[in-house]
Amino acid sequence: MNLRINPIDAETCARLRELDDAGRPPVESVDITGGAPLRCCLTRACPGDRIALVSYAPLARWAAETGADPGPYDERGPVFIHATPCVGPAEGWPVGMHTGPRVLRAYDADGRILGGRLVRPAEAAAGAADLLAAPGVAVLHVRAVEFGCFMHEVRRGQGATA
Repeated sequence: MNLRINPIDAETCARLRELDDAGRPPVESVDITGGAPLRCCLTRACPGDRIALVSYAPLARWAAETGADPGPYDERGPVFIHATPCVGPAEGWPVGMHTGPRVLRAYDADGRILGGRLVRPAEAAAGAADLLAAPGVAVLHVRAVEFGCFMHEVRRGQGATA
């Protein structure tokens, strides 16, 4: 199955660099040691990179595009992006973003959670393809286990073959 791996798009990142989805300015810093997971390019920050911590509502953005009403499933949380525009992600599954177990959270066309799956990094792409093949699944969110943070979105369609 072809998977479309979606970072936070450049236009949204530009808005988040002004005010985040909680209506606050970003918290900028320098990642001294590197390693912060960046949702703009789906890589890890390099030592010395300027990054911004922002509040992001991934399901609300998807719902605005599709007309869904996720109701109480509409949540927001902290994510890192580059403090200035970057080149965006490379093609394919963002292996470097996944150094530990992840939760794949499946949503239906109304934005309601259908279920999920805990996966190890090597199983993530196959797990995403399997969940997206299930009836009624419209979109997946990949989340970190330890903090529950949104990592990226996965949809069926043009993009990386996983």
